[in-house]
Amino acid sequence: MQLDRQQIYEQSKRATLQFVRQGLCNKQNYPVMRQIGASLWQITIGEKGDYSIALRNLPYREIYQSYYEEKLFNFQMIDGALIQMFYEFDNNVITYHRLTFFPSPDLDEYQNNPEIYEQDEIFADIIRKGIVSFPIRFDYNFSEDSHVDIEHPKSHLTLGQYQNCRIPVCSPLTPHIFLEFILRNFYNTGYKKFTEELSFSKETFDKCISSQEIKIPYLHIA
Repeated sequence: MQLDRQQIYEQSKRATLQFVRQGLCNKQNYPVMRQIGASLWQITIGEKGDYSIALRNLPYREIYQSYYEEKLFNFQMIDGALIQMFYEFDNNVITYHRLTFFPSPDLDEYQNNPEIYEQDEIFADIIRKGIVSFPIRFDYNFSEDSHVDIEHPKSHLTLGQYQNCRIPVCSPLTPHIFLEFILRNFYNTGYKKFTEELSFSKETFDKCISSQEIKIPYLHIA
């Protein structure tokens, strides 16, 4: 399905309202849609800053702290994790997205004092001492110049800041599909509690995965 920039913007706004209403985040920045060229548009947050710091060879704690201090996030979750959603469109054709989940580098407060949090279902997934947090990033780039079959898929998932970790994804992700993925896997108790209230859209972008990339393990979005 060819989703236009207005639909993605509306999904981002609606998700922000839903997260606030259900108490899933501590802080939030509402999305904005801005024109940056004759036909170029961005859907991001109001704050402008250096998002590229995540690509530098820096300790994870420094990356997280920079985003937090500069308020470069859509949501700060209840456990301190930061979620970013950034889209670019050429008129109504998606050309780029960066969707990231940066867990808090320090969960000691929750894991060392579980009795404080275990009564709240939303915290159930984060008080286990064995949890090892790691960042997640979904990237999409429409450009053929940056696409290298299998090695650099147009849409891919990177785990843990590994430079060459690019797991193919069959299509770009909408805000709702991305956020549902994060909640289902990392805040599952809260996700189950608020599934009906969140009412995520199941609309998807058109497929962009290559014939070679489907021959290796990849993420499929129905």
